[in-house]
Amino acid sequence: MMAPDSLSFASLGSGSKGNATLISDGETHVLVDCGFGMRDTERRLARLGLHPRQLEAILVTHEHGDHIGGVGALARRHGLPVYLTPGSWLSGRLGEVPRHHWITPQARFAIKGLVIDPVTVPHDAREPVQFRFRAHDRCLGVLTDLGHPSAHVAEAFRGCDALILECNHDRNMLAEGPYPPRLKRRVGGDWGHLANTQAAELLKGLGLDRLQHIVCSHLSEHNNRPELVLETLAPLLDGDESRLMVAAQDDGLEWQTID
Repeated sequence: MMAPDSLSFASLGSGSKGNATLISDGETHVLVDCGFGMRDTERRLARLGLHPRQLEAILVTHEHGDHIGGVGALARRHGLPVYLTPGSWLSGRLGEVPRHHWITPQARFAIKGLVIDPVTVPHDAREPVQFRFRAHDRCLGVLTDLGHPSAHVAEAFRGCDALILECNHDRNMLAEGPYPPRLKRRVGGDWGHLANTQAAELLKGLGLDRLQHIVCSHLSEHNNRPELVLETLAPLLDGDESRLMVAAQDDGLEWQTID
């Protein structure tokens, strides 16, 4: 469970079939994205000890279906406000919601005790953002769905105590895999998804000494394997692989607390 007076996080599931991440400061709980159906979302939340009505809000990173597919239904059923950029709203994929609040990229806002910095990222969506959360003198970065680790992104996510980081594909598996050429170019391009080697380069640039938890997320079902991710990132940790975890598509990730 989430710990009181702390910054904690968990994953309902992460991958091409659906993504959702829980963030809590011990009192305020928010959900980042929801790409799962209603019953599936409620089941995954219950597994992590929460009912949807205990959520304060849903935050949306961008409008792709594996991130936004369940947001509208969950918000309508449980009366939850949705925070998103105007670009994500104008995609028309959300439907009506009880309340929505605009996110302005690079403009800090707060939801009760959670302080949130939305960061623009290079991805093929209308106005995508990722988030940096602060509470109780701790900082968590949620950084998925970006085509390359731009200088702006690297600067924005420096100094985190924990990081949920996209490790979408292995370049060789993508090149040799079943995707058609156009989709391969999209996934592997500068506005697509982060490769394992790119995630490693970004981590080296950010520095690893302060990172208590590194969560590898959004692994492609067809173009990656957990063992390839760990093989790529583990050498950066000087033998301390206990800090390295994978958020799975089906099982997500149990609550993790930043000390």
